[in-house]
Amino acid sequence: MTAPLDPTEALTLDDLLERYATLRDTLLGLEVERDELAARIKAALASGEKAETDLYRADLKVSRRVEYPLDRFRDVFGDAAALEVATIDRKKAEALAKAGDLDPERLRGLAVVKETQALVLVPKTR
Repeated sequence: MTAPLDPTEALTLDDLLERYATLRDTLLGLEVERDELAARIKAALASGEKAETDLYRADLKVSRRVEYPLDRFRDVFGDAAALEVATIDRKKAEALAKAGDLDPERLRGLAVVKETQALVLVPKTR
């Protein structure tokens, strides 16, 4: 790691650029390593393993997102409804269903729930 800038030291623009480039390259390298480590830890946690340090316990946080596949949505509700909601989002489709413009049951039948997993460090002080 590099030491913080000394605010009393006069640096040239070239010096500032050099430091910026060094920090950027360091951060990018650390982010790549962090992502690789997270992928390995998430895979281990998903297979039932446990991981913790003196300060943290690793956990998987699962989040879900509902989507409506455009081709199936268009088949069920038609081109006009697909065009109206395709440029908006699921909230618009659900609003149309709530207003009675779309059949809510058929809309729910189209829903696809996507899950993502995020690695979460849980402080052990809880």
